Amino acid sequence: MIFFDGGGAPNARRVRIYLSEKGIDVPMKVIDIMKGEHKTAEYKKISPLSQVPSLELDDGFCITESIAICRYFEALHPEPNLMGANPREIAQIEMWQRRLELLLMAPIAAVFRHGHPAMAHLEDQVLDWSESNRPKVINFLRWLDKQMKDKKFICLDRLTLADITALTCFEFSKWPKINIPDDCQNLKNYYEMLLERPSARA
Repeated sequence: MIFFDGGGAPNARRVRIYLSEKGIDVPMKVIDIMKGEHKTAEYKKISPLSQVPSLELDDGFCITESIAICRYFEALHPEPNLMGANPREIAQIEMWQRRLELLLMAPIAAVFRHGHPAMAHLEDQVLDWSESNRPKVINFLRWLDKQMKDKKFICLDRLTLADITALTCFEFSKWPKINIPDDCQNLKNYYEMLLERPSARA
């Protein structure tokens, strides 16, 4: 088994944090996106859409998509539980996952991929699309700040994959220079708590 990592890429980082929380050690190989290593013919045999991360199993079967990789390991190693221990928990975590991915991670990606000069050789950039998504990120962060009032974790009384996704988004937002607004103290406290966990250094 080998995990094809994407370095700082948010989805690869999400899986690394997840594996750290689980205490799972998997051999890793870094795929350098900025050098175009994800687009080589060799890597496309593993990930036909040139995505990172991906996981190649011992029998050669390959899993792409970060959440699919996490689900694979969750089934193998149910504890500590990060994806829900009963139907209600599973639904709660999935609900927050979708909110964070669609309303935070996706617009952050749009701002960065279509507006940052470093991405010009990888994207057909549309600057207007970048700028139109920037306020969407800020608006969602302010909404999320209200949801975090009197809460330690985002949806349950323990850390879940949704919290890992939130941490990944907060870090990713720094790339296009979008910070948590100063008036979002609940969110700032939440972010600081997540950064204190050993997995944040994965």
